[in-house]
This record gives sequence, C-alpha cells and structure tokens, in this order.
Amino acid sequence: MYPSLVTDLTKIKHNAQFLKRQSLKHGIEIMAVTKSFCAEPTVAQAMIDAGVTMLADSRISNLERMKDLAAEKVLLRLPMISEAEQVVKYADISLNSEIETMRALSKSAINQSKIHRVILMVDLGDLREGVLPQDLNSLVESVLPLKGIEITGLGVNLTCYGGVMPDANNLGQLVALAKEVEAKFKLNLKWISGGNSSSLYLYEKGDMPEDINLLRLGEAIVLGRETAFGNVIEGTFTDVFTLEAEVIELKEKGSLPTGTIGMDAFGGHPTFTDKGQMVRAILAIGRQDVNPSGLTPHDERIEVIGASSDHLIMDFTRANQDYKVGDVVKFNVEYGALLNLWTSHYIHKRMV
Repeated sequence: MYPSLVTDLTKIKHNAQFLKRQSLKHGIEIMAVTKSFCAEPTVAQAMIDAGVTMLADSRISNLERMKDLAAEKVLLRLPMISEAEQVVKYADISLNSEIETMRALSKSAINQSKIHRVILMVDLGDLREGVLPQDLNSLVESVLPLKGIEITGLGVNLTCYGGVMPDANNLGQLVALAKEVEAKFKLNLKWISGGNSSSLYLYEKGDMPEDINLLRLGEAIVLGRETAFGNVIEGTFTDVFTLEAEVIELKEKGSLPTGTIGMDAFGGHPTFTDKGQMVRAILAIGRQDVNPSGLTPHDERIEVIGASSDHLIMDFTRANQDYKVGDVVKFNVEYGALLNLWTSHYIHKRMV
C-alpha cells in the first residue's frame, strides 16, 4: 500500500541505545521524545528495549496511546487547565510554568489519589515557555503548598523557537538557579533538564555543566542528528524512516507553464525557471501529507520540483534508472516531514 512510511525498528533501537550510553558517560539520563511518530507503541517499545525509561510527548492523546508501556510518561507541552484530569491520569511528570495550571493539577491529583511531579520551566532567552529567572523563587513558593504536586526539577527549552543555542553560560545559569532553589527551600531536585537534541554538541566541546543530568531527545534518536547545527551524530543511523511513493504519471513536458500565472492552490505566486523539456513524474502524495521540502530522494539524480495538495511533481530527466508508471520512489525525510507523514492518516505505516 502506497504511499508508505517504513520504520526500521532495529535502527531506532540502536540510536536510542547509542545515545543513552553516550549520555550516561556524562552523567545524563535521557527522555525519548515520541511525538515525531505520534507515539506509535511499537516504535516506542523499541526505545524501551534499548534501555529508555522515560517517554515524552506533547499530546495527552499520545501518552494515552502508550499507557500500557513500561516507562514513565512525560508531558512536554505545558498542560492546559482543561485537560488537568487527563494529565494526571496519563503523565507521571509534566513541564510547567503557570501556578493556576498547577493548582488544577493539584486538584486532579488529589481526586485520583496520586502524586504528580512537575519540572518547572525557566525562560533563559529563547522566549518560548518558562518563568523568568527573577520570578522563579516566587513560583516555587506558590507551588510547594499544593497537595498532590511534587517539584522534581528545573528545565529549559532552547533553539525550538528563538534559535538561542544552549551553551555553558545559559545552562550554567540553570544549574545556579537549581542550587539556589534547593538551598532556599530545602529541596532536593532530581532533575536539571538542559534542553533537547541541540544540547548534544556540548559533549564534544566539554562545555556541558556537570550538574545537568537530563536531556529530552527526539530528532537525535529518530534521525541521528543534533539540532544545534544539524550535523549527523557519528555512530547513529539517519535512515530509520523511509517514505515510499508510487509514480502515477510519467511524461516529457516543458518546464514552464503556459498562460497567465495567478495564485497556486495554497495562495502563493509561483515562479519557474526555463530548463527546457524534461521528464516529469507525478507521485501519489502531496502537501496534505507532507512538506515536499523535507524529502530527499534516494536516487540523487531525480529532484522534487513542486507539489499540490495530492500530487508531488518531480524531474526524472537525469534519473539513475528507467522509471515507469507504477514504480515506487524512496525518500529520506527531515524532522518536519516526518511529523507530517505520521500525522497524515493517508500514509500507510509499516514496521520492519
């Protein structure tokens, strides 16, 4: 069945195992982030088989999907007050920055006779989630009286929104804040979470503050890349996932449309380069399923040139093989494309 996204479970297990082992050398535990594959339990289980003990996701529905897996579950996106009952039910830990939300979590934890652990997020410049450093003590002071809530650590998010790089300075500030909180409130924080896959480059530089003991790794595991510079992590597989799509038309046509050019189907105003006649292929997949810019053909001599909702347009002029209608073309996928493909229910998912 095509289009199909093929997952190599052996490779994802290897990547998780490799990164866990490398991180432990630096005294750091990892959370495996499952959102890029919609928390498919079979894939998540491969991570557990690699020794991962914490699975993290941004969607409660995904955590519910993994409820029977033997690992701690972590909600990465700040909880909504409206989902507090589900958060406590399906997440052992959640990342938080708002006292009103944690009051709602407290009520739900009491109702469910549970202790819900929270990692308080601090904004150190990336301007996504987190309390400002000067307001952290006040937040801790407000959280401590809440029944059913336990502060288990501090965390920071970097690079995801503002592109701010993790470094010895901002992660050192996080460590200093954690020590200040521990001393002021007589707490013993289990985790100081120094970000995501963009923090991995600090291993090689020797700049990871020694008290950072937790990272949240998604792209590093699923695609074998760190996200500060986009470099491949030596020792990991970058082809855990392969997209397969079928050719539905193959004809020689010109490279320039004829007629007056207006808007395309997505409201854009396309421009074209005259490359003369070309062998143009159409594949049965489109923007409703994936961002075409995130696809790299295995055949390096063919090229994605555009897409509509349901059609991927490609240049096969210099192809390495003699393609015909009905043939299947394989692609490596980038992180955003992987998210798209797993979210689309039009894409057949296959594990090998």
